[in-house]
Amino acid sequence: MPRDEVPTPELPVQVPLVTEPWGILKSLEVARRNLLELIPEVATRQPIVSGRTAVRWHMVMDPEANRYILKDAVDNYPKSDVTKLILKPAIGESLFIAEGAHWRWQRRAAAPVFSHRNISNLGPIMSLAAERSSERLESAVGRAANLFDEMVTATFEVISDVTFSGGEKFDRSAVHAAIDKYIAQTAKVSILDIFGAPGWIPRPLRMISSGAMREMKRMADGAIEARRASGPHNVPDLLDLLLEGEDPKTKRTMSTEELRDNLLTFIVAGHETTALTLAWSLYLLAFDPTVQARARAEAQGVLQGRTATADDVENLPFIRQVIDEALRLYPPAAMVSRIAREADTLCGREVRAGDTVMLPFYALHRNHLLWDHPHAFNPDRFSDPKAIDRYAYLPFGDGPRICIGASFAIQEAVIILATLISRFRFSRVPGKEPKPVLILTLRPEGGVWLKVERAGPEGAAKAA
Repeated sequence: MPRDEVPTPELPVQVPLVTEPWGILKSLEVARRNLLELIPEVATRQPIVSGRTAVRWHMVMDPEANRYILKDAVDNYPKSDVTKLILKPAIGESLFIAEGAHWRWQRRAAAPVFSHRNISNLGPIMSLAAERSSERLESAVGRAANLFDEMVTATFEVISDVTFSGGEKFDRSAVHAAIDKYIAQTAKVSILDIFGAPGWIPRPLRMISSGAMREMKRMADGAIEARRASGPHNVPDLLDLLLEGEDPKTKRTMSTEELRDNLLTFIVAGHETTALTLAWSLYLLAFDPTVQARARAEAQGVLQGRTATADDVENLPFIRQVIDEALRLYPPAAMVSRIAREADTLCGREVRAGDTVMLPFYALHRNHLLWDHPHAFNPDRFSDPKAIDRYAYLPFGDGPRICIGASFAIQEAVIILATLISRFRFSRVPGKEPKPVLILTLRPEGGVWLKVERAGPEGAAKAA
């Protein structure tokens, strides 16, 4: 090989970004396949990119502008109508959808639910799910398994147990199926969304799962009413905590419908996003066996063969770094969209009232102006969290609308990942690389297929 032909290091899977201008029909075709493929490649090298596809739009990858949009001028940048049209049929006017005063009182009422104490109290449920996942993977030893499916199962066990721990009048498998069908089939961009058609005009694909969604809401309403009648559990779950929740300012409490919409929001967001974080983390550990050995050494050293608990999380810093890096490379909410209510200026560029302002976190997290070797897997980036620009890394958003369940998700991910990596070794399956595809969340199309083997104590010795 000639001296100047140095082989390029292999990189984890990534999305092919746009390198040429597209019209609206091509954009719509691509959007239905993978929203991330609409991002121009130049967005990984500039602070802002603007264009017009039926409407004027701006993609922002600048930390200071992100801070301004998400925190300082948040009222001027509400969530886009497209986001609301997609999600409202499933989760109504919940925290994720609501704006203004209706959002503020719900946020005040729900915030205490996700206190550090309450989240720590839910740790045993997360540990039990990690143990069950480990037991299931035992049966996969020596062969390939779809770890995405396994992580979806594990995280759905957690969210259903912390939401409806009594299980009264609540068919978990039916709810799981309805959510999966909604995300996979109906949370896709319609041409009616692109042109801003009002929500009362039917979107044919979204009508496919409407019956399942109605049944899911009916079951949730029944479970809420049953809990009102029976009273709280000894260790309160999310439903108990929300039933007790009250806006300290207005003393308002949530109706059954408001409780249901918010609980369904937590179920939809709370298991899908954490499952994705774990699946991508396992893929990356299989991609880099050296990093995997280091993560295993830490987990085995702390856990000594037992299942991880909430008390272990602070003693597993490298496991947390792996999760943080997975969230950088494959953020579950890989792109969010806002609408400018009033004329403004972002990064020196004119923004008109009505313009769409997109925050493509996938491009932000891979921007060459902000990160060294941005497409590479390197958990050591997060060895000193203070060295990371707060608004260059936004897996949970920021500002007043930062994800209310962020600490819940991190605790769950660390507990499950540490438990599994301490007991198993994962390796890639040739020809089975996952493809990052954004529909509603950044999913691994085709699954995350990895070979599963038991990891003896020699894992720690090799890494030392």
